[in-house]
Amino acid sequence: MPNAEPFVDLRKYDQSHFDRGRAGWYILFWWFVQAITFPLTLHNMSGIRCVLLRLFGARIGKGVLIRPTARFTYPWKISIGDYSWIGDDVVLYSLDEIHINSHCVISQKSYICTGSHDIKDPAFGLQTEKVVIGNGAWIAADCFVGPGVTIAANAVVGARSTVFTDMPEGQVCWGTPCRPRYARNR
Repeated sequence: MPNAEPFVDLRKYDQSHFDRGRAGWYILFWWFVQAITFPLTLHNMSGIRCVLLRLFGARIGKGVLIRPTARFTYPWKISIGDYSWIGDDVVLYSLDEIHINSHCVISQKSYICTGSHDIKDPAFGLQTEKVVIGNGAWIAADCFVGPGVTIAANAVVGARSTVFTDMPEGQVCWGTPCRPRYARNR
């Protein structure tokens, strides 16, 4: 295989423009608290996890259930509406804002991602965009939701789907890439 010159020169990578929203020591303190406290709480102790997230700036509604293995990069960039559920091993990679509205389910092993890199940029520049999950939406197990995506109200994203574009209201969607398939009926 030929040894082509790389397009990307990672020596030029610079994220000095990126605002994490808090000082470095505060971020490390959050990661320490999350790594120690979350796994030590029982499944039914979601209230403690919600209190910790609120203390670190997350906007968490009433009746929210969060499993102990869920991970939040920067909680101050996250809002979760009333009665929503965040499953085991869910990652909320919140380089930008993540808005999860009310009565939503984010099932186990799903990854909500607000950051990527510019593949046309030799310096591999960081790009971030917020993610919005509408009221009553269900993101099923092991899904990836990419930066800038809106999952509209009452949409369902089927297991193991990869979502790179907005999904419409009240639709059952699945696939890689994810596409609307049919209306969600009551």
